[in-house]
Amino acid sequence: QLAVVEFARHVAGIVDATSREFVKPGKAGKKNCVIDIMDEQRKVTQKGGTMRLGNYACKLASGTLAHSIYQKDTIQERHRHRYEFNNRYREILKKYGMQLSGICEDRDLVEIIELKNHPWFIGCQFHPEFKSKPMRPHPLFTSFVTAALELTLSKKKAGKVSVPLKVIEKKIKKAAGKTVVKIPAKRPGRGATSSAVRGSASTKKKARDFYMQRQRE
Repeated sequence: QLAVVEFARHVAGIVDATSREFVKPGKAGKKNCVIDIMDEQRKVTQKGGTMRLGNYACKLASGTLAHSIYQKDTIQERHRHRYEFNNRYREILKKYGMQLSGICEDRDLVEIIELKNHPWFIGCQFHPEFKSKPMRPHPLFTSFVTAALELTLSKKKAGKVSVPLKVIEKKIKKAAGKTVVKIPAKRPGRGATSSAVRGSASTKKKARDFYMQRQRE
């Protein structure tokens, strides 16, 4: 939502663009609410459990970054919100370069926006973290990390960063090639700790000792 507000202000020139959520009651008429409250939410007074909740279908536009990430025409994502992209601003934002790459066709709601001439810029209405797991991260997350590493690699080759080249290449392969992390078959026995766990515990102790020292000072 804030990506839409920022784009409307600084690219499309709608200097007072905002979300109705940020405007005091009775003052919204003086603002361009590019993010507005959903129609069915306007008369809701009981706030507990009354948002747009649950899994909804989203149609992805072909040729977009979102479509290349999911490799699907239609996806299912989970939502939790009251405010939504204001369809009255669709055409003007598209005119200035915003791509509306994901649409909930049942309700004609914009679910995903992106910028074409950008290394990786996607904004989504849903919550990808709701479908992400430690050992099976959401495709948007893995794609973002991969893009960040590839951009770092290109800067490294141009002499703009000091990170070792082998480190960057190794991370790119890991991010792009392993979306599912395999858990080792053998785990430490009862009472045993791995070096990673010991290292983590040691780091936490050092941080705690440092904090306590600062508190005493």
